[in-house]
Amino acid sequence: MPQDRPVPLDEYPVHQAPLSMKHLVTGDRNAYDRCIFHVFDHQGRALLIAGLGVYPNAGVIDAYATLRIGDRLHAVRASDALTDDRMNLSVGPLRVTVDTPLRRLTLHCAPDPGDPNSLSYDMTWHADFPALWEPHHTQRKGDRLTLEGRRFVQAGHCTGVIRVGGQEIPVTAGEWTGTRDRSWGVRPIPGEEAGRGDEYRPEGFHWLWVPARFDDRFLMVITQEDADGYRTLNEAVLVQDGHPDIQLGWPQTDITYRSGTRHPERAVIHLTDKSRKPLELGVEILASSPLAVGAGYPPADGWQHGTWQGRGWSDRQTYDLSDPAAHPMAAFGVTDHAARFTLDGQTGYGIFEHGSFGRHDPSGFTDYTSLAP
Repeated sequence: MPQDRPVPLDEYPVHQAPLSMKHLVTGDRNAYDRCIFHVFDHQGRALLIAGLGVYPNAGVIDAYATLRIGDRLHAVRASDALTDDRMNLSVGPLRVTVDTPLRRLTLHCAPDPGDPNSLSYDMTWHADFPALWEPHHTQRKGDRLTLEGRRFVQAGHCTGVIRVGGQEIPVTAGEWTGTRDRSWGVRPIPGEEAGRGDEYRPEGFHWLWVPARFDDRFLMVITQEDADGYRTLNEAVLVQDGHPDIQLGWPQTDITYRSGTRHPERAVIHLTDKSRKPLELGVEILASSPLAVGAGYPPADGWQHGTWQGRGWSDRQTYDLSDPAAHPMAAFGVTDHAARFTLDGQTGYGIFEHGSFGRHDPSGFTDYTSLAP
């Protein structure tokens, strides 16, 4: 057993507890610290989602990238043992570099040495607006705390290149948007018994997470509701450089679903400005990527975040999304949709993250089998 020694990050005055920065205040195995990036073009031709996470009490670092082009989803995943160098944000072929905190980051994915047509990219993410705190997020099953997270979100743009299938896709400012979030806290890792928590399975869950970037402003909308429509998380904030943030009331969303599904095609989010004037944020879906396919979010039936895969594990897959029946669990996970937004005559771009499972009275869904007419 190696000796427990200080780590490089202990050199900096950033401690918040009488512990090495290697250790967390909580011993919860589900502790996590991770990031996610969404990069997409304004025509809906390509949607790249990339993330990296560490799970200190599980001793795991992992990362993923998925690229949807047409009906093909190209996925890269990697996992390894977490080291003492917490500023080294790389695992396998995937790397995130913090060039200037909160301003500029570099995203890299190396190609598969045995397949020059495999997914790879080199991009720089640039912030266009200040980072915004999201509300403190908690969830419980009965008396048991299952999720407690702190997160900030930010909107910007990317420059660089994506390579896949023998083609190079230039990522350019003005034609592509990039959003990201950083979160940490406690979030379930597969493999732990639910125990009595199984008695508290929700009848329904409805979730929206919507960062929308315009040329001169950034909007963040979040709603989380239970089966009755009771809201357990709410946020609607407008960010503009040089101006105080403006709260936009209690958002209400009208979603038009594709018939026979819970797949949103367009939506209107009703907001209210500080003078109580109604605002309408229009949403048009451009491209969609289910996080349960390739990206490791539950209920993925393969690799999931934080799970031990052994040292130096990596994996590449290509999925055909043309037939929803081929990925039945995707409908029971969150889907990230690249979207075009309209507000006050302006056009913007961002992510319309949506998940709706089980009963949701405001939407007219009666149970887990209920779909749009």
